[in-house]
Amino acid sequence: MTIKQIAKLIDHTNIDPKAKPSDIKKTCREAIKYGFRGVCVNPKYTKLVKKEIQGTDIKLVVLVDPPMGLSAHKERVRISKKAKKEGADELDVVMNIVDLKYERYNKILRDLKEICKILPTKVIIGSGYLTDEEIKKASWLVKKAGAKCVKTATSKDPLEHRELKEKARHLRLMKKAAPGLLIKAAGKIKTFNDLKEMVKAGADIIGTSSGVRIIREAIRKQK
Repeated sequence: MTIKQIAKLIDHTNIDPKAKPSDIKKTCREAIKYGFRGVCVNPKYTKLVKKEIQGTDIKLVVLVDPPMGLSAHKERVRISKKAKKEGADELDVVMNIVDLKYERYNKILRDLKEICKILPTKVIIGSGYLTDEEIKKASWLVKKAGAKCVKTATSKDPLEHRELKEKARHLRLMKKAAPGLLIKAAGKIKTFNDLKEMVKAGADIIGTSSGVRIIREAIRKQK
């Protein structure tokens, strides 16, 4: 892969609840400098990011309802519609993991189908909380709901603390269960080697706050 191709895999992420506007602006500048695929932020910074990346092809991705998707359906829809109004290009929405555990599949589908009509949506299934069979079922539900992508995890997910080979295994399960969907890997992907292993396992998009480090490592290795 070229450096440009690597950069276009990365949704450069800053979802730190303590992040200040200056931190978000820095994230946007980095995304522009390195040509990342997208910038992923919490909803309150949608307008700011839209202004900062205006005139680029970088996608504005808004995270909805972390860490476990437990907000009421109406609130999730409200947040999603507001993100669209303020300029978001995509949503990263957390599936209600408790509903999944209790096999409330119709409820999950009703929720996600409505959200997926608002903007192109990646659905986070929280794979670190799930059994293999639940990962497969969740991925199938994401596809049935009309999402564009199924994503492993967001912050505070147990997947963050798993070994790389386990993260890769989750991706393979997801890809098999939801053929045709894009796959987004996240959960402490910090190095160029991490990225390569995720891509090898089937990832189309990488969500990480370590994009700059990854690109710099890739540049050094290609010299």
